[in-house]
Amino acid sequence: MTRSFKTLDDMGDISGKRVLVREDLNVPMADGEVTDDTRLRAAMPTVAELADKGAKVIVLAHFGRPKGERKPEMSLALVTRPFEAVLGRPVRFIDDQGAADAIATMEPGDIGILENTRFDAGEEKNAPETVDRLAALGDCYVNDAFSAAHRAHASTEGLAHKLPAFAGRQMEAELDALDKALGNPEHPVAAVVGGAKVSTKLDVLKHLVAKVDHLIIGGGMANTFLAARGVDVGKSLCEHELTQTAEEILDAADKAGCTVHLPYDVVVAKEFAANPPSLRTCNVHEVAKDEMILDVGPAATEALADALKTCKTLVWNGPLGAFETKPFDAATVSLARTAAALTKEGTLVSVAGGGDTVAALNQAGVSGDFSFVSTAGGAFLEWMEGKELPGVAALTQ
Repeated sequence: MTRSFKTLDDMGDISGKRVLVREDLNVPMADGEVTDDTRLRAAMPTVAELADKGAKVIVLAHFGRPKGERKPEMSLALVTRPFEAVLGRPVRFIDDQGAADAIATMEPGDIGILENTRFDAGEEKNAPETVDRLAALGDCYVNDAFSAAHRAHASTEGLAHKLPAFAGRQMEAELDALDKALGNPEHPVAAVVGGAKVSTKLDVLKHLVAKVDHLIIGGGMANTFLAARGVDVGKSLCEHELTQTAEEILDAADKAGCTVHLPYDVVVAKEFAANPPSLRTCNVHEVAKDEMILDVGPAATEALADALKTCKTLVWNGPLGAFETKPFDAATVSLARTAAALTKEGTLVSVAGGGDTVAALNQAGVSGDFSFVSTAGGAFLEWMEGKELPGVAALTQ
């Protein structure tokens, strides 16, 4: 496939060269232990490949939000041993004070993690002096952190203009998947957009109606659209002040030939709790004043599955119901399993992203069966909004 960016395959001989690699090592920790090593494992292929090719690998990453201050509890020294365990090879911690001398002692194939880039106040400002300081430590630059690509920081964007720049394996996989999902997708394309509030996904919805053939709206967001269509949603989570905006999005979808799918049967209860006694399924026009919509009903879910079966591409962000609490995960789990089965059959390219989405797919036991699941939150959302991501744009210029 023709790409607009260079990958590790384009680097040539890098034996003995200092390669700065931007990764996302911002892992959750409790009592000094990493509680989820997903990001460390995602960084492993690129770092290991560069080391195997004889590069001196210097990993750049941020950790927490120190706001330009040196905070011991946000030092990347804390992540060095866990990353070493995931890689299965030695990793040295490099303090940013005296970094050049430390890097000079590295041998080809050595791996080091530089101190938290955000200890420098110039990192988040993309300050030229910070870019120059980092650039002096390397001969070339690899960006493997799509999740930070929506930030124009020194280590995510500035360095790409100073050194020969390449996409790492995780970044490459992410960009290829996103291109298949919305850049140059095979039609018909479906998008599932869920979540609590329309206000957080307005730009996504406005962008998607012109791009996809089927727009499936779920979660609390669907209630605002139902209200815009004159449905009384009772006590449901609903942004009534945005019904006019919802109407405009529905009109735009009509003009673009995009079919918007809203639930016509729903699962309701008088209180939000696991398996409440007031639980029932009804038509959307039968929601009582003291009830709240908490999931898409089984008939609507089956209709959505039928719609997916006609599609070639799916992009998914957000759950259909209040999936964290049973049984309000039923629609999300059911539709996710349909998408996974179609993907395994080879009839659907499925790309999903966002924190809640990953959790929901894990709950359904299908995250490994989608074509691609992005762990990026803000960057994935901005890409769905059609925005240019500075870290990606810098690689493609």
